[in-house]
Amino acid sequence: MKKIFVLDTNVLLQDPNAIYAFEDNEVIIPAIVLEEIDSKKRNADELGRNARQISRMLDGLRNQGKERLFEGIPLPSGGSLKVELNHRSFAKLQEVFMEATSDNRILAVALNYHLEEKDKPDPRPVVLVSKDLLVRIKADVLGINAQDYLTDRIVNMPDMYTGHITLHVHPALIDEFYTYRYLSVGSLNLAYPLHPHEFVILRDEMGTSKSALLKVNADGKKLEPLYLSNDPVWGIAARNAQQRMALELLLSDDIPLVTMTGKAGTGKTLLTLAAGLMKVEDDHKYKKLLIARPVVPMGKDIGYLPGEKEEKLRPWMQPIYDNLEFLFDTKKSGDIDKILAGLGSIQVEALTYIRGRSIPGQFIIIDEAQNLSKHEVKTIVSRVGEGSKIVLLGDPEQIDHPYLDASSNGLTYVVERFKDQTISGHITLERGERSHLAQLAADLL
Repeated sequence: MKKIFVLDTNVLLQDPNAIYAFEDNEVIIPAIVLEEIDSKKRNADELGRNARQISRMLDGLRNQGKERLFEGIPLPSGGSLKVELNHRSFAKLQEVFMEATSDNRILAVALNYHLEEKDKPDPRPVVLVSKDLLVRIKADVLGINAQDYLTDRIVNMPDMYTGHITLHVHPALIDEFYTYRYLSVGSLNLAYPLHPHEFVILRDEMGTSKSALLKVNADGKKLEPLYLSNDPVWGIAARNAQQRMALELLLSDDIPLVTMTGKAGTGKTLLTLAAGLMKVEDDHKYKKLLIARPVVPMGKDIGYLPGEKEEKLRPWMQPIYDNLEFLFDTKKSGDIDKILAGLGSIQVEALTYIRGRSIPGQFIIIDEAQNLSKHEVKTIVSRVGEGSKIVLLGDPEQIDHPYLDASSNGLTYVVERFKDQTISGHITLERGERSHLAQLAADLL
C-alpha cells in the first residue's frame, strides 16, 4: 500500500536528496518548510549549502514539466512530490499544542492529512519523517505515525568496523606463526573476508596464555607480524594491544589515511600527536604537522571575541594544546606557545581555515571528526596533497552537530567506505588509559 510521507525541515537540511528516498509513495513538503529553508540559505556552513541545494532541486523539478509543485510532480521512483499549501488548519492541533511554532505547523499538516485519510474507504498511512525526537514524540501524542530519517545511516553501530578481531584457535596455529613469521588468511577457515591492515589477535582455545598479534597485509591474503617495535614514541608507550595497533598504523608510511575511534580517555589524540611529532621532527618524513578540529558548530565564524585569530581559536583548540604541553613536558603557562613559535613546523588550526586548501607533504590530524558531515569530510580528505598523511580521530557516540548521529556522521562514513582500501587503516580503541575515574565516567555516564 502506498503511503504519504510528510517531511520535516531537518530531513532536507540533512540530506537534500531525501525527496528521492521514498520509492513510489507521495512526498509532502509543508509550505512552512520552504520558509525555514529560505532562512538558512545564506548561511556559510553545511546547512546553508544544503538549503541552497534543495532550493535548486525544487526549482529544477518545477521547470521540468507542466505540473506545478502545489499540484504534485512525478518523481523518477514512481512517487510524487507536492509542496502543500492546504491542510494548514490549526484548529485540530490547537486543542493540544496551542502555539503556532514551525514544528507545530508541520504537525498540523500531517494531522490534517491523517484525519482526511481516515475518512476514506481505502485510507493511505500518513507518516511524519523528522530528525527531531520531540517532533516525533508530539506526533505520537497526536496519533500520527512518525519515523526518523534512516536512509542516510551508513551502518548500525554494533556492526561498525573496529579494525581488529580476536580469534580462539588451536595452539599449533600460533606455533606455526612464530615459526614461519606469517600465516595465510585461508588457514583460519573464516566464513568472512578480512580487510587490508586489519589486526588479528590469536588466543589459545585450550585456555593457556599463548597468543599472537598479527596484521593483515595490503592484499588481504596474508597475516604478518607487526613491523614496529613497542618502543616509546616521543615518550609515549602503548599501554594495551589496541594502542599498539594504533601506533603501527600511525607510523606506517604506506598508509596515508588512518581513522581512529574510541571513547574519551583512550589516548587517540595523544598517540597521534606523538606519532606526528616523531615523523615531522625526528624522521623529517613530512614538512609540517597540521592539527585541526571543528569549531562546533562546523563552519561558523569564531565570533566577536577580542584579539587576533590565534587568541580567538585558543579556547576551541585548548585540548590540543593540553596534549602538546604533556608531550613537551612544559612547566609554565605560555611555554608551549614559545616552543611552537620556535619550531615553526607545527600548526594548530580550525577547520574553518583549512577548507579549500591543497595540503602536500604534511602530517594532518583532524580531531573531533565525528562532528563532520559526509560532505564536509569529503571536502577535507580531498584536500590532501601528494606525500601527506591524514588521521581522523573522534568518538561517534559524542556528537555536538544537531543533525548527525553515531551512524550518519562523516567519521563513520570514512571508516566504512575505506575499510577495503589498501591505503587506509582503522582501529577502535576500547580501553581508557587517562585514569580509572575517566574510564568509569566514559562507561557509566
